[in-house]
Amino acid sequence: MTTTDQDSPRDRLLDAAARLVYRDGVSVGVEALCRAAGVSKRSMYQLFGSKDEVLAASLQRRIPWYDAQLTPADAEGGTPRERILYAFERLERASAEPDYHGCPYLAVLVELKDSGHPASQVARGVKERLAEAFRTQAERGGARDPELLARQLMLIFDGASARAGAHVEHLDDGLATTTVTALLDAAGMR
Repeated sequence: MTTTDQDSPRDRLLDAAARLVYRDGVSVGVEALCRAAGVSKRSMYQLFGSKDEVLAASLQRRIPWYDAQLTPADAEGGTPRERILYAFERLERASAEPDYHGCPYLAVLVELKDSGHPASQVARGVKERLAEAFRTQAERGGARDPELLARQLMLIFDGASARAGAHVEHLDDGLATTTVTALLDAAGMR
């Protein structure tokens, strides 16, 4: 999302939070956030009760974009297996970008450690929805144990995302999709 001077102070704060937190982590200061957004601290506190609320609202605002990245344009097209593999293909493509730092929702969960934090709650909800989407597709594809397969897929997704985001692993050779393909085969997925 590109911020312009015509955007509302709220939009500028949410866009700045998304950029800065993704790049630098949740410890970004209020001053840096307000400076990047071109908004005074007073204005920020009039719009949001705290930096925590800005972070949670920023993550909430990105959900449609995040979901769209992992879902084929024709969400019901293709087989359940193809729909699962699509998410991992997108992960591999995204990880090749120079500014890739991993899954923004996983990063927030790892950094905050506080399950009651408003941003943790948003992030956890996103990750739970992804796991549920994997479970639904596993069920539709005839996996022997859809719940177990969904948990395994989340481990691969989050692990690959974290390792690629930390720049200790490259996924551009198809490592994630190859691993997922073997897992889907072993689970009896069609």
